[in-house]
Amino acid sequence: MIERYTLPEMGAIWSDEARYQRWLEVEVAACEANCQLGQIPPEAMADIRAKACFRVERILQIEDQVRHDVIAFLTNVNEQVGDAGRYIHMGMTSSDVLDTALALQMKAAVELLQEELTQLEAAIYKQAQRHKATPMVGRSHGIHGEPITLGFKLAGWLAEVRRHQGRLSQLKQVVAVGQLSGAMGTYANIDPRVEAIACAQLGLTPDTASTQVISRDRHGEYVQTMALVGASLDRFATEVRNLQRTDVLEVEEYFAKGQKGSSAMPHKRNPIRSERISGLARLLRGYAMAALENVPLWHERDISHSSAERVLLPDCSITLHFMVREMTAVVSGLVVYPETMVRNMTIYGGVIFSQQVLLALVAAGLSREHAYALVQHHAHQAWNQEGGDFRASLARDPRVMGHLKEEELAACFSPQQHQVNLDQVWKRLGL
Repeated sequence: MIERYTLPEMGAIWSDEARYQRWLEVEVAACEANCQLGQIPPEAMADIRAKACFRVERILQIEDQVRHDVIAFLTNVNEQVGDAGRYIHMGMTSSDVLDTALALQMKAAVELLQEELTQLEAAIYKQAQRHKATPMVGRSHGIHGEPITLGFKLAGWLAEVRRHQGRLSQLKQVVAVGQLSGAMGTYANIDPRVEAIACAQLGLTPDTASTQVISRDRHGEYVQTMALVGASLDRFATEVRNLQRTDVLEVEEYFAKGQKGSSAMPHKRNPIRSERISGLARLLRGYAMAALENVPLWHERDISHSSAERVLLPDCSITLHFMVREMTAVVSGLVVYPETMVRNMTIYGGVIFSQQVLLALVAAGLSREHAYALVQHHAHQAWNQEGGDFRASLARDPRVMGHLKEEELAACFSPQQHQVNLDQVWKRLGL
């Protein structure tokens, strides 16, 4: 399904062309640093700047023979640069290029995800503000609880997305580290100043203590954060799916003109985008496990992580980017049915107002145990009878009305009572 909904921006970050371009940027930055330190003649550096380039097809052709991607890349670059190419990759090892370039890719991916989350945040904010006072029933265990508002439900989504924005900001710092420390990471054949100068030029921070690779806890955090954002989107999507059920139908995904929900049943309008989001979230959780398995490498390095990362890092980034866009579309186009919300809220004569009746009876002098048993009796009687009416049943019971006036009983059934303190939430979120 993702293939039908291409995401060129995120896909471009992880393309072969972009990957090799990042490799080239790292190699040239290292050369610039070496030139500053007097290790490369200025005229050779001028040649490197002017001529360093690559062709993807040629790299792949060389790799077929040498079976080493970085050597194939360097060979192709040196074909373009000529004699000055002998200064490229000086004192470096393959992982210096691979991991530093990968940091640039992950940083760019995080920045793009931040942009998309900003769009989702704006869509949720708009709907939450619009429906601050739209009453609906709250549910726990899937069972009617007490009145809330749709805006209050969406306020929770808004707060969650903002937390993810904070996580992404932190994540960008975690992954934006480079290394140019040579074999085993000891700087035996490369001046540490080369790493410092090159990383500064690339917008990265030198890793504190790399081995021959940057430790994979950083990459594990990247994928786990992707999975965590995806889990939140799954939560939102699952809520839409439940609220769109025929027996609930309080909200609905926008159904476009000409859209069809079933090949067999013309009446169907299915929450396909929300279901798609929920399904893809499962992939992200799977990728998180693979990323954790990549952390315990042998000694100073092995490449068991490499094959997995070539799949999971692009895939989890592109998948989440797509999911955020889908969720933004769902929220922006959400169809809301306030009348159905009121109908569901008042089913069985408003049993969801039972706590208000309980508290009113306790305030009138009944013990909590006595009041609870009395209210529960009427609530269950209404729930279990065809056409049961909780409020009417209470109004007929002298054990209740001997303690409550008619207007006091009526006040218990006002959904507005459940909104009086929501201003605290609105203020926290700026709604």
